[in-house]
Amino acid sequence: MVSEEAKSARAHGQAQGRTVSRYLNALDSTKPKRGRQRSTERMQARVAELPGEIAQAKPLKRVHLIQELMDLEAELTKEVEKVDISESEGEFIAIAAEYSNRKGISYAAWREVGVPASVLKAAGIARTRSTD
Repeated sequence: MVSEEAKSARAHGQAQGRTVSRYLNALDSTKPKRGRQRSTERMQARVAELPGEIAQAKPLKRVHLIQELMDLEAELTKEVEKVDISESEGEFIAIAAEYSNRKGISYAAWREVGVPASVLKAAGIARTRSTD
């Protein structure tokens, strides 16, 4: 039989794991893509140009232009829906040090997955491990 204390500790650990996972997923979704980034203005200008090109294009070229238009519109929608990670970042900061100590996760490991140094500092996770 599992004690109430053990159940509580497990639930606490699972909640921390969900918090860390939520933050890392949000962080990953906001990571810039590789390569040169198109500006919103340039994408909007291209969207305005495409209908005229589509109307005059031969069928094969038309399907490519229609796909380009759909891709640009989706990307512009994503630009508007930028993820605000401040809430999950605050939750992460509140539990990260305890979670790191319990799970043995180093500063370097957090940095490797993209957690900013400023967030780790705010969470109280030092660059070097202390030897207790």
